Amino acid sequence: MKVAGRITGEALLVAKEMIHEGVTTKEIDDKIRKYIEKCGARPTFLGYGGFPGSACISVNEEVIHGIPSHKKILKNGDIVKIDVGAMWHGFTGDSANTFAVGEISNEAQNLIDATRESFFEAVKAIEGAEVPRIGDIGNAISTYVEARGFSVVREFVGHGVGAHLHEDPNVPNYGTAGRGPRIYKGMTLAVEPMINQGTHEVRVLKDGWTVVTADGKLSAHYEHSIAVTENGVILLTKVD
Repeated sequence: MKVAGRITGEALLVAKEMIHEGVTTKEIDDKIRKYIEKCGARPTFLGYGGFPGSACISVNEEVIHGIPSHKKILKNGDIVKIDVGAMWHGFTGDSANTFAVGEISNEAQNLIDATRESFFEAVKAIEGAEVPRIGDIGNAISTYVEARGFSVVREFVGHGVGAHLHEDPNVPNYGTAGRGPRIYKGMTLAVEPMINQGTHEVRVLKDGWTVVTADGKLSAHYEHSIAVTENGVILLTKVD
């Protein structure tokens, strides 16, 4: 899991270096695939449920599962979410981040910052609970972002991760502290706040994959695969 996580995190850094006006999301996807394969791993997302890309690349109002395309060209002021997975020796990492293209609005930056910070609030909730439960994660995330005027996507959630990309338990970004399945030492989870600027409601486009905000406002995404250990939470996919 550590190796799979490191490769995943490094692939996301490769993508980050390509973020600039004029680049296509397909060009970013191609570079991600080449890096993962160079490391002796394979892109977890490629072909998963029929998904055609090695990464999900979602721009502005697109929340998750954006399909890489030569027609989708990044422009100044965009925010772009890149979600990457790498499978290595039967184990997978899963990580996402939201990046600015050139100069973005203060509102967009606040959304990105709050989404990232809510993830770390969730980590603190796990480490701070005597008997941590899944509800502690969602409660920490929703409490943090809603206090800042943002909303939590409810139709899509985090999940267990390990030998498979999606495993039990589901890890919602909302919930009640002290409720839900217990989090045990040794569990590996993908915690991934998906936070909207406006309504929490989303819809899926006709391509069957791309999820967008129902009101057309911005969305941000931040994710790490984590391991819960006797010594606290390890971020398996954090390399920067």
